[in-house]
Amino acid sequence: MPRVFDPRDFGAVGDGVTLDTTALQAALDAARDVGGGRVEVEAGTYLTGTLFLRSRVELRITASARLLASPDIAHYPEDVHHNRYRNEPNLDRCLLLARDVEHVTISGPGEINGNGPAFPQKGPALRAMMLRTLRASHVRVRDVQLLDSPGWTTAFLDSRWIWVENVRIHNESNFNGDGLNFDGCEHVYVRGCHIVGTDDNICLQSSSHEYPTRDIHISDCELSSLCAGVRIGLKSIGTISDVTLRGITMRGVLREGIKIECTEGGTITRIAMSDLVMHDVRRPLWLLLNNRFEPDGLGSSKELDHLPAIGELSHIRIAGVTAVDSAAMTREQWRFDHDVQGTPEFAGIRVDAATSRPIRFLTIRDLTYVPWGGVTAPTHSFDDYPEVIDALVDHRELVSSNYYPDWSRTTFLDIRNVEGLRLDGIALQSHEPDARPPYLIEGCTVLREDVTVLPPA
Repeated sequence: MPRVFDPRDFGAVGDGVTLDTTALQAALDAARDVGGGRVEVEAGTYLTGTLFLRSRVELRITASARLLASPDIAHYPEDVHHNRYRNEPNLDRCLLLARDVEHVTISGPGEINGNGPAFPQKGPALRAMMLRTLRASHVRVRDVQLLDSPGWTTAFLDSRWIWVENVRIHNESNFNGDGLNFDGCEHVYVRGCHIVGTDDNICLQSSSHEYPTRDIHISDCELSSLCAGVRIGLKSIGTISDVTLRGITMRGVLREGIKIECTEGGTITRIAMSDLVMHDVRRPLWLLLNNRFEPDGLGSSKELDHLPAIGELSHIRIAGVTAVDSAAMTREQWRFDHDVQGTPEFAGIRVDAATSRPIRFLTIRDLTYVPWGGVTAPTHSFDDYPEVIDALVDHRELVSSNYYPDWSRTTFLDIRNVEGLRLDGIALQSHEPDARPPYLIEGCTVLREDVTVLPPA
């Protein structure tokens, strides 16, 4: 049996008012100093600033306990690495840091609360992420509740052998309400998680050539977001590969259900997804291959210093998708009070790449898609559709940041510039008649096109 350490033996109070950082850290250090053990937090609310997790030490939050983040940003030191988005330096601080450690566990069933409402909604003021790992290995996060982070809930950076299992994440207080973010990580297993947030629920990224993101396994999760369910890429300097995702339900995702963006010169390849069920998801599938570099723009990697050549997006297989909308999707939808996320004209499955650099080998099979439809007067001409490679530079009036474009040419399915496209067993039916074409396939080498469009329900 591991040795168990109680932070109260080191002076922790657990009254939710007294700052217990020093006592909690002393307990973690004591467990490390004897070769490993478990710090068991129970019976109270423990107010804390940044804690440094230690090798071979488990931090367990029992059912009677809550770890509560301090509302004072001065209790979060600067020396905790940084957020890798160029435009988000206000998210550099963090509550829990696992840096250059191994065999680290965070467990429940209690609650770690980031105290999100105590921090500013958005802007330059500093906010702390909840958990960051850096060059860590054998990290386990299980059976715990991660609630109200002021920024991202997690950022796993350049780490390997990670298990996130049976975790409940609710991150709805602020912008940047991400759930699980993996950048430069290998051998990742995410199972049985329930995630609600204001940004990407699960995100796979690659900020460098040194640390690929690969061998990722995601299964049996429930997702809901004011932005996206699963995003692969945007930060895509290096390689993201060998990813499986299955058995996922999504409800009330205002942007994209599955979003794959190869935009920074790297490679995204060998991705397999199956058994996806979506209810009220604006864009069930959205794939984009281009190149972009905005030194001061949304999502630009801090590590990218030039406009890259277009990378590779290839060998994607998506099978067994059921996506159905309700009347709620007839409305324009917002994130907080002024950030439009989607409109009926925005909806649809979208795939696009530059003519000179197509997506290679995309299979979509056994898909049923029932959007609401009902667009009677499209805002844009169907011919007014710039080459994706130029859109972010020459046609800014037609784009919405990385959500190019902010309208859809079709009711259901819009695919352009794919080499080796296979559509098999696709059934499309809107609730209401729609003035746009049901689907368009352009510039593609089509291996199979089995698509059935049914009259409105």
